[in-house]
Amino acid sequence: MTYVELTAQGLGEKTRAVEIWRKLVAVDTSFFTSPLSEEIRDEGRTEGRASDVLRLLDRRGIPLSEADRERVTSCKDLDTLTRWFDRAITASSAAEVFLDGGPSGG
Repeated sequence: MTYVELTAQGLGEKTRAVEIWRKLVAVDTSFFTSPLSEEIRDEGRTEGRASDVLRLLDRRGIPLSEADRERVTSCKDLDTLTRWFDRAITASSAAEVFLDGGPSGG
């Protein structure tokens, strides 16, 4: 596990090599508790929750603007996405889902 972390640190941030490395080590990291594996899991959780929010609103027939869709898909805060999901269950409009504003980008 030390080699995984050292390699990730050595590759730097936001490069193609980092993307490839993350995909390689994400294959089965369920038993790791390193910062890198937790970050990968968190990204999956937020992406999944954002998808859930959009799907729920779509199934309920609540229209979203492109800006609202982008707001949901770019949000990186799981608590905010969970709050939006909970509101989407009963909301009658997108405005009700985003009532308090929340993070504009996540």
